[in-house]
Amino acid sequence: MRALYTAATGMAAQELSVQVISNNIANLRTTGYKKQRAAFQDLIYDHVRRVGAQASDQGTILPVGIDLGGGVKTVGTPRLMSQGTLSPTGNDLDIAIRGDGFFKIQMPDGTFTYTRDGSFQMDNQGRIVNAQGNPVQPTITIPQNSSQLTINTQGQVSVMLPGSTTPTTIGQIGLTRFINKAGLQPIGDNLFVDTPASGQPQDGIANTDGFGDMQQSNLEQANVEVVSEISDLIAAQRAYEMNAKVISSVDQMLQSTSNLFR
Repeated sequence: MRALYTAATGMAAQELSVQVISNNIANLRTTGYKKQRAAFQDLIYDHVRRVGAQASDQGTILPVGIDLGGGVKTVGTPRLMSQGTLSPTGNDLDIAIRGDGFFKIQMPDGTFTYTRDGSFQMDNQGRIVNAQGNPVQPTITIPQNSSQLTINTQGQVSVMLPGSTTPTTIGQIGLTRFINKAGLQPIGDNLFVDTPASGQPQDGIANTDGFGDMQQSNLEQANVEVVSEISDLIAAQRAYEMNAKVISSVDQMLQSTSNLFR
């Protein structure tokens, strides 16, 4: 029966939905994580009686038709790029973006990736790097024996050098934005790469031309809402169970039909 295969597509769709929700919950404490949701569409229809077709020789038109759906399909798992809450850390190299933009990271092969995770460190050369040791762009090197590291809302990095009474600017951390942020491809490690869907990267300075500002000694938390995810999980589980019930009912109907031939 058609319902057997239709319900099977529903079970597969809800299984994927649970996988997406579980990943959101697993990354609840991941810095800068942006949650996903599963998006579905109905499958092609079998038009047994096409609506609007001629119903008689007198030219009457069918006001309604008979359309049998083929189930559901997954069309994507779009990422929601809404702002996460900022959490103070007290670490001078922690930076949160409040608004639009991504940090630009240079990879070992010379390519660039993008992240909202501003939990930066300093490597053995004094460069500001991410957790994997890749430098933030533009590359900034903190001089030895410097103190009082300050990063303002535009990303200017200043330190107090030995023998100096005024801060010295040693560089500026830039931001990058995209026309379609949801078109970025995640590659793990809190990193994204640009794709034809995201549009070309647009480099700029924080707190100018629509870019967000930077907040030193803060980190952006994941934009995952626990209550919403749990309610979505319950709904997906119930939908899975109902599709499984349909398969069980169809199986019983088929069994009853086969018993007629015994």
